[in-house]
Amino acid sequence: MFGVRGAGGGRGAVAAGCVVAALVGLTGCGGGGDDDGKGEAGKRPAPSRPAASSGALTEAQLTAVAFRDGERAGDLTASEYALDGPLGDAYTAAPAVCQPLVSLAGDVSGLPPVAQVQRKADKPEEMLGVTVDVTLRSYAGGGAAKAMKALDQAGRECAGGFTEERAVARARYEKAEPAALPGFADEADEAKAYRFTVLDVKGKLKLYEYLTVLRSGSTTLAFRGEILGTQDIGGVPEDVMAAQWRKFRAGQA
Repeated sequence: MFGVRGAGGGRGAVAAGCVVAALVGLTGCGGGGDDDGKGEAGKRPAPSRPAASSGALTEAQLTAVAFRDGERAGDLTASEYALDGPLGDAYTAAPAVCQPLVSLAGDVSGLPPVAQVQRKADKPEEMLGVTVDVTLRSYAGGGAAKAMKALDQAGRECAGGFTEERAVARARYEKAEPAALPGFADEADEAKAYRFTVLDVKGKLKLYEYLTVLRSGSTTLAFRGEILGTQDIGGVPEDVMAAQWRKFRAGQA
């Protein structure tokens, strides 16, 4: 009903739905062509990556504290993305202030990290199961705190909805509202959690996604939970977040 899994969950459903819609002549999906001005995500020059500095973890250090391929995370299994992860430069937001709710990737957020590592956690045998996208980013020069500040602003100013724009699809977020933080959130320097209500490409069905972002010093840990369907999963699975948080903290001890 929602198409096959792409990057995972509702975002994959939106993309697949747009392909079907295009084939049968339906409207409701945005393309990335030059004539409609929506192809900017693929054209933006990537900002230069800042040099690693004291307190900013390198990619090797982030990899060491990230989930390993095949590692258990609660009742889900972690794995590496075969291609780029789901929060790449194809995801932008309108209005621009809402960008942090869509992606904090450096090439679209204006907050380039020193290093970034992405994983996903799911049940590989379940095509329609829950998927959690896990992204660890380290920043120089207070960049992590700036990313959290931008996320907080987006959560306040975009509560009434915004549009997520991709290379071949456009999704309407009907609303963004605060969600419950995990029980260990007080161990972090900062933490934010959101629940998104997303309309399908025909504007009839509602999909639900969750985003939780924690900051520890110069590193952010972002978790996006979603499912390929209309179920509300109630939040990013806390056992997945707790497992990654424990591993990260152990690596910093």
